[in-house]
Parts: sequence; C-alpha cells; structure tokens
Amino acid sequence: MTSEETERREQIVDAAFVEFAHKGFRGATIKSIAKAAGLQAPSLIYWYFPTKEALFQAVVESHSPFLRTVFEPGALMEQPPEEVLLALARSYFEMVEQSELPRLARLILSEIVRRPQMADMMAEKFLLRVLNFLKTYLAHQVELGRLRSHDTRASARAFIGMLIPQALSLLLFPAIQQDGLTSEEHLRTAVTIFLHGLAPTNRE
Repeated sequence: MTSEETERREQIVDAAFVEFAHKGFRGATIKSIAKAAGLQAPSLIYWYFPTKEALFQAVVESHSPFLRTVFEPGALMEQPPEEVLLALARSYFEMVEQSELPRLARLILSEIVRRPQMADMMAEKFLLRVLNFLKTYLAHQVELGRLRSHDTRASARAFIGMLIPQALSLLLFPAIQQDGLTSEEHLRTAVTIFLHGLAPTNRE
C-alpha cells in the first residue's frame, strides 16, 4: 500500500469513527462516511474495506491499543502475567477513556438489544478473540509453572469480568466513580487478587 493509500485509509477510518459514534452502526451509512471523509464516490471505500462490518472493525481496532495488543500478541506469551495483565488492563482503560467512546458504546449497546446479528458480530470480531488470547496465554503460563493448573476458559472470563465495573463507570455509569477509585488503583488490585488466586501451590 502506497503512502497515499495509507493516508486515504486512515482518513476513511477517522471519518467512520465520528459517524459511528454519532449515528451508531446502523445509522452511519457508507454514503455518509464517504461524505465525511471527503470522497467523491462512496464506492471508493470498498477499495479498502469490503464491507461495512470490516470498516467498523478497523475503526474499533484503530482506537484501541488493547485490541491491537491482543490481536498481535508477539512476545507477550513469554512475559510474566503480573506484567502482561497489568499492561492489558491499562490499555483497556485507555481505550474506554477516549472522549467519543461513551457515545459509541451507548449506541452500539442499544443496537445489540434490537439486532441479534450485531451482538453476534461484536462477539465474533472482538470478545471471542480477546477471550481466546487470554485462554491461550494463561494456559501457557500454567505450562511454564507460573500459574497453577486450572480451567483457563473460566479464568479468562473472570479477568475480563473484574475490569467491567470500572469500565462501565467510565462509559455509562459515572455515579460508580463516587468512591474515588481510579482506574490504576482498580486494575492493580484486580490483577493482584486474580494472580493470588492462581498462584502455584506447593504440591504442583
């Protein structure tokens, strides 16, 4: 891809983010996104993204260091869990603290309720991929002897579950923040509790 094509792709993704954030997945059309991106023809978008779903996925990934880390784990598999889980949690909160994300989250959640296919897409493109990474990573840490043997399907879900209340306070329910707990305090405590429960025992 040439530098001009890369710049045009980024231009489309940036315009799509604003459109999705203000109109939701259903309300933002290829035509409206093309107009916002300054394209002469909406069909130009399909040169870079074969479907609207593919464009939406690119939008979410481009604004999420958390997802980029999970989808391209690289050397993370060999790093200790106290470092990896803290880094993942931090990048997760960096994602949800973006200014336009609360609006986008509210619109997407409302569409998920009305359109089961939207829920399926979100699960397949994002949630399952995150859980699969965590399951694989935690299983490898068990093999390395850093964690005790356990069902990593459950621990992967448990770890994500520990982050959700703080994320919801940032996205949808600011009243939860009344106790003054910061994201950094939350993630450090959550990771400590999580790893304490999975620490190897003397019998292993």
